[in-house]
Amino acid sequence: MHEEWLETNGLGGYASSTITGLNTRRYHGLLVAATKPPVGRMVLLSKLEETLVIAGHRYELSTNRYPGVVHPQGYQYLKQFRRDPFPIFTYEAGGVRLEKSVFMVDGENTTVIQYEFRGPIPDACTLELRPLIAFRDYHSTTHENSALDPRFETGDGWVKLSPYAGLPPLYLTHAGAVVEPAGTWYRNFEYDRERERGLDFREDLFNPLVLICNSPRATVVASTEPRAAPAQAPPRRKTTSALAAAADQFIVRRGEQHTIIAGYHWFGDWGRDTMIALPGLTLATGRYDIAKSILLGFAAHVDRGMLPNRFPDAGEAPEYNTVDATLWFFEAVRALLEATGDDGFVRRKLYATLADIIAWHERGTRYGIHVDSDGLLHAGEPGVQLTWMDAKVGDWVVTPRSGKPVEIQALWYNALRVMADLGADSAHYTALADRAQSSFLPQFWNDRAQCLYDVIDGDTRDASIRPNQIFAVSLFHKILPAEKAKAVVDAVEQQLLTPYGLRTLAPGDPQYRGRYEGDQRSRDSAYHQGTVWPWLMGPFISAYLHVHGRSPEALAKAAGWLSGFERYISGDGLGQVPEVFDGDAPQRPGGCIAQAWSVAELLRAALQVYRE
Repeated sequence: MHEEWLETNGLGGYASSTITGLNTRRYHGLLVAATKPPVGRMVLLSKLEETLVIAGHRYELSTNRYPGVVHPQGYQYLKQFRRDPFPIFTYEAGGVRLEKSVFMVDGENTTVIQYEFRGPIPDACTLELRPLIAFRDYHSTTHENSALDPRFETGDGWVKLSPYAGLPPLYLTHAGAVVEPAGTWYRNFEYDRERERGLDFREDLFNPLVLICNSPRATVVASTEPRAAPAQAPPRRKTTSALAAAADQFIVRRGEQHTIIAGYHWFGDWGRDTMIALPGLTLATGRYDIAKSILLGFAAHVDRGMLPNRFPDAGEAPEYNTVDATLWFFEAVRALLEATGDDGFVRRKLYATLADIIAWHERGTRYGIHVDSDGLLHAGEPGVQLTWMDAKVGDWVVTPRSGKPVEIQALWYNALRVMADLGADSAHYTALADRAQSSFLPQFWNDRAQCLYDVIDGDTRDASIRPNQIFAVSLFHKILPAEKAKAVVDAVEQQLLTPYGLRTLAPGDPQYRGRYEGDQRSRDSAYHQGTVWPWLMGPFISAYLHVHGRSPEALAKAAGWLSGFERYISGDGLGQVPEVFDGDAPQRPGGCIAQAWSVAELLRAALQVYRE
């Protein structure tokens, strides 16, 4: 009952629910529109209550949870769910077989819901559809109120709803349905996933009207724009890879450029996630122009040598609270050059920005980010989380990593080598890289554990076994000498590897948390303290092949790790890879149901394993 499906529109909007139609999140809805693409997301149409009427007998196909009860229980009539390539539901009731499909129109805040009877249809057979509307920010819930305007406009094959001033209207286009007014509040829907997360989990939804359909085929188009006629389903296409199909969901538009949604349902476009995901989502799939568009879009927002970490939903100024997003920008540029050979584009459009970033890091920028006297990069101030392990609960920094985090040194060195390879001022960047590399191993090598320290801060050495050290082996330009690389990969494989990615902390550590569950404090305290992240399987496979070579045995192991994800996507994942899994077996999925860098890094690694 909790398996979730997702359809997206290339703008940041989406449609999503469970396969039974039971909304378990406040983020679920048939039309969640991106009013300020790719953000400003609003749940306009929450769902359609569906009733099949045969010879006076009513079969309720919907499923909802109210306090203490599930009603109606339409899941009993659901005989099949499949993605082909969009969600298709097959119901059987009263001897009638009904197929429903849901898809979105690319580039529009438009969802199309189609119903088609299969086989013989009794003469007295109708389908009643009751739209339930929310009209609120997707992070919140709505409740019965007197401000809602229950009126609606009708025309030939369309209905227009404008329940609140200042919000976009909702158009419902239909093919000859009878429209009857309703004006009813449905109270106290409960969303199980929000209850588990310790968030507001009750909502009231308004039903303005009923659409009564009498034809063998019924279509409802829900859109923020008027539609002249019901849209047609996109052609069904075969994909050579489940990962390639999953990648399509994350690339969206931001103004004239493209960007990447970090995850559905609740993330926007984040600098770190975008740069990590770019090679897998765009270069591995041949979308080179989109990759260039993304890089240009983010380069335009570089400030004081830093890439934005996040563009807020409401359109405020970008946030610059990250040290690694900027360094991943260099790796994304390097990957573009490797894939296209278009150094002219990089030199004309990006080189000045890249050089300015290095200069700012040399002289120092926000949050204490600066090159130290040993050539390594220092970052951090009290109470601020700058790396990807950024969980914070109130004033409690869950995974404090101020100082010199290991992956930041690997990324800094990689960035310097990228600049040296571009030719201009090569001697300067080479000298900076050489100095960083000569300082790295003496400070970071943990001889007792035969791996790398996670963070160095003055005389303090953090010996926690974490996956961050894998980037010293996986990045194109490797700061770690070859003789130590295999020991790092072995340590990570032995203590952190699971079928669904790498744990963020070794199970033997006193701070290890094996379950990602409970309220927000509980989840945040486990987020990077043992929880498994699928995206880390990508760099692990790259590092593994680096130290073991492309022998048949090594390639077979890597292919086995990837095939586990292929099976997950085709099964429980319903076409996607989630944000996280539990550290303890059996690894249950958690967080966002679809995460960009999870898909991207697996796809990038698949290209490395199968096509290199």
